[in-house]
Amino acid sequence: MTSPHSFWTWSPQFYFPWSGGVMQQIDPDLTWFSQWITPGAGNAAIEQKAFTGVASYGKQLGLITDVLLAIVDQAAPTAEPKAVEELRRIRSRIEMLKAVEYTLANDQIIAQVNKIRERGGAELHELSAQLLPLLTDTRQQQALRNLAG
Repeated sequence: MTSPHSFWTWSPQFYFPWSGGVMQQIDPDLTWFSQWITPGAGNAAIEQKAFTGVASYGKQLGLITDVLLAIVDQAAPTAEPKAVEELRRIRSRIEMLKAVEYTLANDQIIAQVNKIRERGGAELHELSAQLLPLLTDTRQQQALRNLAG
């Protein structure tokens, strides 16, 4: 025999599309910046600090490439010529990419400065005060200090 109250304790749950229980991960996902640094790659904390604070992998590989090609140039031609030529080609392409990116960045800076110059006013004066010391060669700055004092 069922209790007369059993009907009132029955509570079905209905979910409409895009509703219902939500499961959310609340711990921060820090892999968006460096997905290639995994916990299995030695000490991940050290890898992250070395990558962000000392030298990126690109910088490290660039230095290794420069040293390796310098050694190959000085050594007897016993190295695999195809591999050495491929390494030189890769370095050359990377240098071209850098040149293009730096040129684009310079063009953007020049365009922004020109817009501020057109507007004029205090903003231009403030920008000039901030940029001129950065653009002056440190040797020129030292020479000006020596002349002044």
